[in-house]
Amino acid sequence: MTKPIAINPVRNNNSKKTDKPSNVINRNIIKFSLSTIFVFLICYILRINLAISLFLLSILLYIKFSYKNLNLKPYVFLHLTLLFVIIFVTSYFVLRQGWSEFWIPFSVIPMLSAILFNQLQLSLLLTVASSVTVASLAHNNLYLGILFFISATLSSIFVYGARRRITIIRAGFIVGFVQVISLFFIERFSIQPLRNYIMLMFNGIISGVIVLGILPVFEYLFKTITNISLLELADCNHPLLQRLMLEAPGTYHHSLIVGNLSESACAPVGANALLARIGAYYHDIGKLKNPEYFSENQNQETSVIHDTLAATLSKMVIINHVKEGVELAKKYKLNPLVRDFILQHHGNSLVYYFYRRALESLEEDQEIKEEGFRYPGPKPETKEIAIVLLADSVEASTRALKESLPAKIEEVVHKIINNKFIDGQLDECNLTLKDLEKISSVFVRILNGIYHSRITYPKEVLKSENNHKKPSEEGSHLSEKDKKSNS
Repeated sequence: MTKPIAINPVRNNNSKKTDKPSNVINRNIIKFSLSTIFVFLICYILRINLAISLFLLSILLYIKFSYKNLNLKPYVFLHLTLLFVIIFVTSYFVLRQGWSEFWIPFSVIPMLSAILFNQLQLSLLLTVASSVTVASLAHNNLYLGILFFISATLSSIFVYGARRRITIIRAGFIVGFVQVISLFFIERFSIQPLRNYIMLMFNGIISGVIVLGILPVFEYLFKTITNISLLELADCNHPLLQRLMLEAPGTYHHSLIVGNLSESACAPVGANALLARIGAYYHDIGKLKNPEYFSENQNQETSVIHDTLAATLSKMVIINHVKEGVELAKKYKLNPLVRDFILQHHGNSLVYYFYRRALESLEEDQEIKEEGFRYPGPKPETKEIAIVLLADSVEASTRALKESLPAKIEEVVHKIINNKFIDGQLDECNLTLKDLEKISSVFVRILNGIYHSRITYPKEVLKSENNHKKPSEEGSHLSEKDKKSNS
């Protein structure tokens, strides 16, 4: 049992100014009014049942007022709207061309939303809105809406959390088969023309292939990253990880441990564990510029390198690893979400060691400002980056302990998390005090496993030595017998 974190209520007064509630309400009313007019106008022009517009507006309102529960950002709603428009335009084009409605690749959009947003609830909401709209476009064909709703719901479930591309292809085959079975049941067990079943089977397969092909395009457009792309970045053959292993092995090992700590701490607080692990792998790539200036890469010759430098110069080298890391990330075209880990994993925290050194060497006519020894920021804006920030500090401090006793490790973990909270480094993320307690418990458990004490093994006597001594003793004994017999 770990003791709860004692949070000091003193906080930095760097909170952002917020708009007045009345202004926010007025803007929301204006936005909703314009959206209502636009939706009704489109439905009137395209001669769609106006009841559909009311249904779409109710979906819009649900998403709008469920931002906190769905963990959405403002621009995600625009992405959802774009996906809805794509399936709407595609369905409208296919039906107006006189083609069979079974050629509409309906499952593409639900699968894309489930993979891109990694939230099954959003995908199901988009499925409901799209299936009702497409059924309305097809002359209020209720059976078509049910068919597409069933197939799209299953496709979202099958690809949710997918980490391999084969999962998407397999989902396409399953969706095609399910559509065939669904049509058989919807038509009350009557046999339809064979071409209808063939079209539905190919519809599912083609939907999976389309999703696999256009997924990187939407990752780029939406500035997001999927589990599939994250696992590609986890490959040790990635050029940046290869350079870390060869040029800064200490930093590479440190990043691996930070990744394990972060991944384990994400699950209890509902964060993306895979994103945190990959972000931790790359968070310190800026140290490749001057690896010998960082303690984990130093040896006996380079361990005194900062002793020959002024505290202000050492501080610049240490802080610049963030800037160097961002430049390397852009050079190697890392995803913007991974670059955020590099930029924010220190927040605007204080480089305390060199700040203290500067104060100790301070002369009477000099003045040292704390702001000059802080990282440029910004502070972590997501749970995943905040967890990496904590894991980074905790691992480095635990490694510096002379005695890795469980009580000492627990004390260090609690102290660091408290200090980061009091310093305001967790102001911009969604971590609660309860989350911090869960994170600290995970850190303590894993660090105790990594830095556990070992018993001192007794010195083993080599068998070769025993075998060497034994014949000599036997030989001396036989020689005495011989002497007696001879006498």
